[in-house]
Amino acid sequence: MRIRNISFSEKLRYKFDILMSKGTIALIGWLGLLSLILVSAAGIVLTITGFAQTDGESLNFIEAAWESLMRTLDPGTMGGDTGWGFRLVMLAVTLGGIFIVSTLIGVLASGISNKLDELRKGHSFVVENGHTLILGWSEKIFPIISELLRANENQKNPVIVILGQKDKVEMEDEINTKIPDTKNTRVICRSGSTIDITDLDIVNPHDSRSIIILAQEGNDPDISVIKTILALTNNPNRRPEPYHIVAEISSNKNKEVAEMIASGEVTLVHTEDLISRVIAQSCRQSGLSVVYTELLDFEGDEIYFQEENGLADKTFKEAIFCYESSAVIGIRNKEGKIKINPPMDTRFKAGDKVVAISKDDDTIVLNEKSDYGINETAIILSKVDKIFVEHTIILGWNIKACSIAKELDNYLGKGSTLTIVAEGDGIENQIEQLKNKLKNHTVTYIAGNISSREQLDLLELQQYNHIILLSYSDIMPEQEADSISLITLLHLRNIEEKTGYDFTIVSEMMDIRNKELAEITEADDFIISNKLISLMLSQLSENKELKAVFDDLFDANGSEIYVKPVTNYIKPGESVNFYTLCESAARKGEVAIGYRRNEFSRNVEKAYGVVVNPQKSEMVTFTDKDKLIVIAED
Repeated sequence: MRIRNISFSEKLRYKFDILMSKGTIALIGWLGLLSLILVSAAGIVLTITGFAQTDGESLNFIEAAWESLMRTLDPGTMGGDTGWGFRLVMLAVTLGGIFIVSTLIGVLASGISNKLDELRKGHSFVVENGHTLILGWSEKIFPIISELLRANENQKNPVIVILGQKDKVEMEDEINTKIPDTKNTRVICRSGSTIDITDLDIVNPHDSRSIIILAQEGNDPDISVIKTILALTNNPNRRPEPYHIVAEISSNKNKEVAEMIASGEVTLVHTEDLISRVIAQSCRQSGLSVVYTELLDFEGDEIYFQEENGLADKTFKEAIFCYESSAVIGIRNKEGKIKINPPMDTRFKAGDKVVAISKDDDTIVLNEKSDYGINETAIILSKVDKIFVEHTIILGWNIKACSIAKELDNYLGKGSTLTIVAEGDGIENQIEQLKNKLKNHTVTYIAGNISSREQLDLLELQQYNHIILLSYSDIMPEQEADSISLITLLHLRNIEEKTGYDFTIVSEMMDIRNKELAEITEADDFIISNKLISLMLSQLSENKELKAVFDDLFDANGSEIYVKPVTNYIKPGESVNFYTLCESAARKGEVAIGYRRNEFSRNVEKAYGVVVNPQKSEMVTFTDKDKLIVIAED
């Protein structure tokens, strides 16, 4: 094999390239060494030759080296030099110093700039522990942060760390714009891939308190969630203790795969199921979405677990009356099993925890009342039969429409109907497949433009018990889809005013900002998909045991939240306290958790008349149009 002759200049250039590639620190070291050689050489020359200022004495090596150093750092110093021998040596030193110092300044400037760029990219290790870690970036992140800020208000030095694929500064700017006040919580952003183990190690998941995994935007967002779970749980450097991971799964088709890899340390939120169930339940009961929002956010009342020795051997019904400012809804036994609205004669045992709705965990306090002021004469014992045959219309379409229809089928009786009005490719085929999966109601499809007033007038909406307005979120940009929903809402309210028919509408919006615009329509039930999912993720990141509670409340086979006529429980027009309503509901095997005043049903500031977990001693006079919010089997 012929070996090419390499010239000395090529070898020198190669060595120089290697030197330059070693980075800023190496360059500074070499320049410093070169400066030392230059200064030392000048000092030796001055010492040997005896060159000095005209009116000065000869210099020793130390003094000569110092004089040389001063001229390398400041060329102006040689302006006052005398003696040509001294001047020539200092001129050589100054010229060398100009080259070396200017190069050093350039290297330092470049090194600092590169370091700032590195910091800007967010690749430095997060030295935190006990932090909440959010993996991924989407519009849901802003309500999640807002909720965590509220949850952290009573914490000491709380931290939220975010790992997203966007630029670090861009993420920080968006957060500062939409959430200018982070209160006592520090929010730290890092850029990187959530499926890359090296990038994950940067945000220190091993010392985190909880981890939230968001689905990424794209055609199949669940793939990144599944890969992120695997990257965390199968990391060879992972901590031995279980993680507290909450992950969002968007589509039901990926649910089984996600559940296969989700061990006991991963809690999955199936967003399609969640929104479908909330819409299906809310459309039949006006105001229910407000109740769900109240329970899921950290601003008002939430669900807590608390062990109370004073409840030992008491029945569940007795426990309901033991709290003035908390609503008992279930039992968590010492084995960890949770039961919402158990039989009223179920007894608490030592180690059991009460599941209660309260302002905070420190407000779940036993009262010392023995007389609850129950108005027995106002209580109604009869049970009103519900209407099974109902007619529902869905305006609009997205992937959740079929899930909503299936969920409705659990609540409706034979003879009920569902009409779907929408436009888009493939809808009719999906509805044909859906028909075979329904037992209690039939489905009819009408192709049409839901934002057209002419189309809405032809539908004769007065024949329907419930109207569901779905967002075209699958086929349109978020804002465009919400705009169509808003226009349709305006038409529906105008039709209501002209016909005198009182519509019950559940409207799905994607962006919470559009809800504020839509409130001019006086629609009292909005399902803000992104916010509802964010609230659920935030709650579960604080306490994963809540998953069992919400699964029970949203499952048609368990106990759900219902908004029923107050006349099922008490006589209208009489002044009663909430203990009376609790007693009436308990006799029917139900738990009363709040009420809705009809006079405020269109008042946004009054939460559309919904009051969750009222003070039980407070006296209220109800009308025959008011509702009681209960947890019941049906």
